[in-house]
Amino acid sequence: MKDAILTGFQHEVFDTTKIRQGLPLERCGVLYARIALGAAFLSAVADRFGLWGKYGGWGNFSNFEQYTAQVNSFMPAFIIPFLAWAATAAELSLGIALIVGIWTYWVARGAAALLFLFGTAMAISFGIKSPLDYSVFSASAAAFLLSISQTKRDQMRKMDAGDANDKS
Repeated sequence: MKDAILTGFQHEVFDTTKIRQGLPLERCGVLYARIALGAAFLSAVADRFGLWGKYGGWGNFSNFEQYTAQVNSFMPAFIIPFLAWAATAAELSLGIALIVGIWTYWVARGAAALLFLFGTAMAISFGIKSPLDYSVFSASAAAFLLSISQTKRDQMRKMDAGDANDKS
């Protein structure tokens, strides 16, 4: 199918089926984002259980709970264990799903939301410099962009399905 696209001041006609299949660099970028975000989540979870050994930061779950209390200093103390376990479960499931590539739209949206909440909690408790230094908002934005790329891909698939139905 040929479509007219306005680019700059020129009116060009090109084959949109190439866009629908996904440009190789775009596909590599999506894979890179999925793996990088997923690995970051799984690395953090591994550290909570001492799997990084001397290279880890927390080293055990008790230390991670203390960090959770610091990040969420505005929350009541009784909720901290729940937050620590909820964050761990969310990061484990999101990390695995991102790497495997299942439900990418919803998983990426969840990752973006979780990272945004974490960055916001860090900003409240430690100041805005902390989440900026650790690129928490950047990772959240990357996850959000990943979800948008999935929306675009799904729309292209629907368009292709519509083209197939039109031909029959």
